[in-house]
Amino acid sequence: MTTAINTSIFTTLESEVRSYSRSWPTVFESARGAWLRAEDGREYLDFFAGAGALNYGHNNPVLKRALIDYLESDGITHGLDMHTTAKRRFLETFDDLILTPRRLDYKVQFPGPTGTNAVEAALKLARKVTGRESIVNFTNAFHGMTLGSLSVTGNSMKRAGAGIPLVHSTPMPFDNYFDGETPDFHWFERVLDDSGSGLNRPAAVIVETVQGEGGVNIARPEWLRALADLCSTRGILLIVDDVQMGCGRTGPFFSFEVAGITPDIVTLSKSIGGYGLPMALTLFKPELDVWSPGEHNGTFRGNNPAFVTATAALEQYWADDLLSLSTASKGKRIGEIFANLADSFDGVSTRGRGMVQGLVFDDPGKAVKVCGLAYDEGLLAETSGPSDEVVKLLPPLTITSEELNHGLSILAEATAKVCA
Repeated sequence: MTTAINTSIFTTLESEVRSYSRSWPTVFESARGAWLRAEDGREYLDFFAGAGALNYGHNNPVLKRALIDYLESDGITHGLDMHTTAKRRFLETFDDLILTPRRLDYKVQFPGPTGTNAVEAALKLARKVTGRESIVNFTNAFHGMTLGSLSVTGNSMKRAGAGIPLVHSTPMPFDNYFDGETPDFHWFERVLDDSGSGLNRPAAVIVETVQGEGGVNIARPEWLRALADLCSTRGILLIVDDVQMGCGRTGPFFSFEVAGITPDIVTLSKSIGGYGLPMALTLFKPELDVWSPGEHNGTFRGNNPAFVTATAALEQYWADDLLSLSTASKGKRIGEIFANLADSFDGVSTRGRGMVQGLVFDDPGKAVKVCGLAYDEGLLAETSGPSDEVVKLLPPLTITSEELNHGLSILAEATAKVCA
């Protein structure tokens, strides 16, 4: 006997802006690891992971224990930017396990608890350092929903929600935007160096190494290196938005490590808190730290419980390379299954890196149908891309091989039904 699902309060009282609940019309009650449980008792395998905020799974027991112990000891919960023991331990651990081994010399700013806060701080800082206004962004980029972040986001529907002109940004083609027919950076280099182009020298370029919301578009390492060189030689700051692709999603901790570049500014959020607790970082080279005290702030920039779970996540998963190797192996498995589906059905292709993978449909409606059938079989997966043409996978990095194979079999069956 199943329990009737009551969603009336959500449809009656909650804003029409809600979205994920429309694709997954149930009421979730609990979660652990790679699974969510609805109040009617049905279980769902999670290939969404909080849009990348739960790289270590739901209610990870190691992180939960650290959080419970901290709360039971009456640890500081809200601290603004005051010094706390939780913040000190996080900074020491982040430096010891992440920055120092990678020879990254970055200052750490806590700009506010979300990814768009980190991006806003990065854009403001770049403009303050350079004295310039314009930011170069890329086609199909997504950087957040506040005005500055929206100005460098490509999605027309999200941009339209701003209600005002979004200015001081210039979009350029992302890697392979023209299917390899146009030489990389031909347009960007030309307009930068042409005094008649009308393009003012930008303060910064902001880029995702893998565009998640934009459709799992992958920037090649050589493309990223060329972009970094272009910025360096022309005095333009390079911002890498690693909000969704950082914290091991592509394999290494930072997604840009594969290219061997050192961005001037890096934004992190989502899984940096480890447990799904709000937390964000803006990292930048020390010489760029020109902020005056309080010039950029936020009431919830000192979320100490997130410092605690973030520290536990770093100690548990980043003291060695086991998680990175596991992510590479699981990503290869996903890629093999997706490549087989692409070979089996016309109008289907695949792309991805590590454990962000996309199954791309020439007919966007098929991607939506695949995710709908997957939900019916107990799997949560979302679409992405400008036309929702990509089935995007973001499973927890800690998912077991058995769970991964189970979810992939559901997707394979759904794809076969839709493409038959």
